[in-house]
Amino acid sequence: MADADVSVAPDPDRPPDRPSDRRPDRSPDRALDQPPDGHSARHPERNPAPQVKAPAPAAPTPPDSFAAVDLGSNSFHLLVARLDGGTLQVIDRYKEMVRLGEGLTEDKQLLPEVAERALACLERIGQRLRGVAPDNIRVVGTNTLRQLRAETGFVEQAERLLDHPIEVIAGREEARLIYLGVAHGLAIGDEKRLVVDIGGGSTELIVGQGFQATLRESLHMGCVSISRRYFPNDKITAKAMDKAELACALEIRPVRELFRQSGWSTATGSSGTIKAIASVLAAEGWSEDGITLEGLARLRDAMIECGKVSALAFKGLSDERRPVFAGGVAVLRAVFQHLGVQQMRASDQALREGLIYEMDGRVHHEDVRERTVATLCRRFETDPEHSGQVRATALELHAQLREPWELGHENHPKMLGWAAELHEIGLAVSHSQYQKHGAYLLRNADLSGFTRQEQDVLAALVLGHRRKFPVDVFAQLPRPARECGRRLAILLRLAVLMHRGRSAKANPRAQVSADGEHLSLRFPPNWLDDHPLTRLELEEEAARLAPAEIRLDFG
Repeated sequence: MADADVSVAPDPDRPPDRPSDRRPDRSPDRALDQPPDGHSARHPERNPAPQVKAPAPAAPTPPDSFAAVDLGSNSFHLLVARLDGGTLQVIDRYKEMVRLGEGLTEDKQLLPEVAERALACLERIGQRLRGVAPDNIRVVGTNTLRQLRAETGFVEQAERLLDHPIEVIAGREEARLIYLGVAHGLAIGDEKRLVVDIGGGSTELIVGQGFQATLRESLHMGCVSISRRYFPNDKITAKAMDKAELACALEIRPVRELFRQSGWSTATGSSGTIKAIASVLAAEGWSEDGITLEGLARLRDAMIECGKVSALAFKGLSDERRPVFAGGVAVLRAVFQHLGVQQMRASDQALREGLIYEMDGRVHHEDVRERTVATLCRRFETDPEHSGQVRATALELHAQLREPWELGHENHPKMLGWAAELHEIGLAVSHSQYQKHGAYLLRNADLSGFTRQEQDVLAALVLGHRRKFPVDVFAQLPRPARECGRRLAILLRLAVLMHRGRSAKANPRAQVSADGEHLSLRFPPNWLDDHPLTRLELEEEAARLAPAEIRLDFG
């Protein structure tokens, strides 16, 4: 990503005026700027700037508390909470209707006014995060950030305001986390459940049992995107509603039978859109028990009769939800009709709560990523004995260079170990250039628990474990991962090289030291004399590492 300020779709009449690139003042007393004007460039008359109430000033929170930030296409959410005996205790909540998806242009940039609105919100959220331990924070981006071009620099500027990295997660990973949050809020039972979450730019469909999601899909339809496309110019007509519902039906069609035949018995909705629809149906007396197909039909007719988005005045519908409400109703009606839903209850828990439970699980060594890696190893039939030897040696080298090479983050040895276990999965495709096949699989697979950035790092490590060192690939990683990723790849290369003979008895117990980019590898006396092939390979490796500005000597 670029080092410069956020680059957005150009506006010749407006000079850039975003906050500077310097890291923001971390003092909790620093006064925050007033929120910028939030009017939409397309429909200022029906998208008024929301009334923003900044979160409470940062204060120390209990050391066992967690913070989850959900950067959605419609709203940005902050949840600060702790878990006590598995029960979520909320310490603080904050939400702003940023409508990020509203500003996404056809060339995948952000309109300047939407970027400003989003960054101002993130500055306020960043203020609240200062009271939470950094290791207990996760910030995730969903549909709009998945589409946004990396070279715009928006994510980097947002990270500076939050003083925390943003993890852009894939749609199915978003679905898994949503289900995790919803499942913890439901009564424990053995029944299969359908969970639906309508976001601003995507809709997640999940079937699960207990706390385990068994079927996950993310569809390209949401309350913001459908509202923009089918209800422009403030009009709601029967023809427009028909077209919107048909478009949603086409999105659902490829997975319709999978979900209809999956055996779910109860349906739960988890998004702000679904909660708003449930509130309107209850307040208007159109449904006595959650959301029903009949209630949605009455709501649809009332919206068409009203005729205007700006004129929707249902009980239970907030002003900030109004501009995207019609699109949300169209999406939910299509889900009901094509998945055979008759009744749905709304859940107060969703992605943010799922992130909290996920972080708590990692603290207690229940990291879903471990299961994902084990599943991949079984699926691609890797050699567990050999990969285990490579993993052990790589972690020994890491332990020796942990401080001099600044590889102390808890994720560093995990990523190195997982890359060691997975470095040969490409053999399932072909032995020729198998490191490239493995990298492709890891970069494009749906890996539960891994963010997009983590998948990119894992793929880069596997790609770089042999042959030519891919300097350009590591240079394209997110800035925080570039240097540590490059160094972890070097440790993996050395571990693979030392076990090239695949002998169960081979355990060189090498000692490694570093002076900047100068690596010294020392073996037990006479070990290299007894392993001349390894000596030759180390000579070749020293030449391959030169483009990565690493000088390797050994003896």
